[in-house]
This record gives sequence, C-alpha cells and structure tokens, in this order.
Amino acid sequence: MPRSAPVPGELGVTLERSDAACALLKVEGEIDTLTADDLDRGCEQLLAAPSDVLVIDLSHVTFLASSGLAVLIRAAHQAGERRLRLVTAARAVRRPLEITGSEQLFDLYADRAAAMTQAD
Repeated sequence: MPRSAPVPGELGVTLERSDAACALLKVEGEIDTLTADDLDRGCEQLLAAPSDVLVIDLSHVTFLASSGLAVLIRAAHQAGERRLRLVTAARAVRRPLEITGSEQLFDLYADRAAAMTQAD
C-alpha cells in the first residue's frame, strides 16, 4: 500500500521511540527553508532523550536543502559524546552530506534496524 506523503510545505517529524537504549526521530517530506524549523524542534526533542543511541530516520525525506543540512550539523555538534546515526538510503539526502563533507559528523545507515542496534 502506498504511503501518504505529508502535505506540501509540511514536514512530518515524530519522536517514535525514547528510552535508555535508543531514541528514534522519524522525518518525512522535504526539508527546506520552510520546514527546517520543524526538523530543528524534532532534533531538540531527540537530543533531550536520555538515550545512548540517537537515530534520525531520513529514509522518507525526498529533499534536503542547505537549511536542513545546517540543522543536522548543529544537532551533531550538540550531541556531544553521543554520535547521531542517520538512516539515509536516498541520494537526495546522502548527496548533500557527501558534497559538503558533513557525512563525517554522522554514522550513516541504509536501514533503520541496523541504525538502532547498540553495536557500533
């Protein structure tokens, strides 16, 4: 069954899991200047979690503008000792990370299950 996309101009951001082992932020839609604040608020929730593993699932993101990239980079710096894990199967997300060299700030995974495991 096809997934229903978020309304244009809106970003679906949901903190799906938050426990001591893992916190998961699910993001759906296009991340641009209009929706970057939604991502920023979601990242604040994720970083407030007492979890050892912090995962941002971007597998349903279809566009990542520089404003969204800036939010992710800021979150990576704010995470401190905890390293953000990004689920990034789509070229639309991986390419901006690679072009800017910012992929080095994150652990990148092709699927959510792998990202959510404790082992590094």
